[in-house]
Amino acid sequence: MKEETIKTIIAIPGRLNSSRLPNKLIADINGKSMIQRVIEQCKEVNSSSELFLCTDSKMVAEIGKKLKVNILLTSENISSGSERIASVLNEILEKTWSVNLKDVDLNDKLEIYKNTFIVNVQGDQPFIDKKVIDKMINIFVNNNGINQVITPIYKLSKEAIFNENVVKLVLNHLKQVLYFSRSPIPFVRGIEEEKWHEKIDFWGHVGIYGYRADILRDWKKYKKSNLESIEKLEQLRLVESGIIFDTFLVEGDFLSVDTESQLFEAIEIAKRLD
Repeated sequence: MKEETIKTIIAIPGRLNSSRLPNKLIADINGKSMIQRVIEQCKEVNSSSELFLCTDSKMVAEIGKKLKVNILLTSENISSGSERIASVLNEILEKTWSVNLKDVDLNDKLEIYKNTFIVNVQGDQPFIDKKVIDKMINIFVNNNGINQVITPIYKLSKEAIFNENVVKLVLNHLKQVLYFSRSPIPFVRGIEEEKWHEKIDFWGHVGIYGYRADILRDWKKYKKSNLESIEKLEQLRLVESGIIFDTFLVEGDFLSVDTESQLFEAIEIAKRLD
């Protein structure tokens, strides 16, 4: 498949009333709201991708309008960012491909779904690296759209292994994800915890995903996951449904703001960067 036949999209799902840190998307980070910083980082991506802000908040939508991105209002009754994007998927595709899907025959519609790559950038990652997004898009295009989901990983520091706010994962020999968890995985039996990092590499999850559009199209078909509910990790619904997560390695740590202390950390980072 030629590169020009693949459409790439960046979608930012944003819920204002998050459970752990309400109103965090409009929190001030050294003079800019968090969502503004996320949008500005995404606009720096080199690939020619459409940019959508998918939100249940008119206040957040207004910020997006001022920054001249596509706005899609969603229901408030949505449990995850992936589900939020999936709920407006057809609107995203119609805008990107300049079609009305109701007028497209089945074969062409299937081609649209399989030739569209959607990068889900969380609205609470104010310093997301544009190079990571570009690399993810390049992997999908260079692989001719065969990947179901792509996600970046990084090697965890000794201190991060036991932090429940840092999402960990284990991989198979093909560098595909076997499981995501807030717990330190794998468990190193018979070794003191402070020496676990000496026995095996622990991997952290950056928190962004690149979906082939047909994976999001089928979101409602995936069974609700008990693992997703107890770990509070949306990607486990797909893991339990047999969806393959391919990975690629990136350098450095990546801050997602879920707590007040992480918000203070983001403010300090912004002071150094601005």
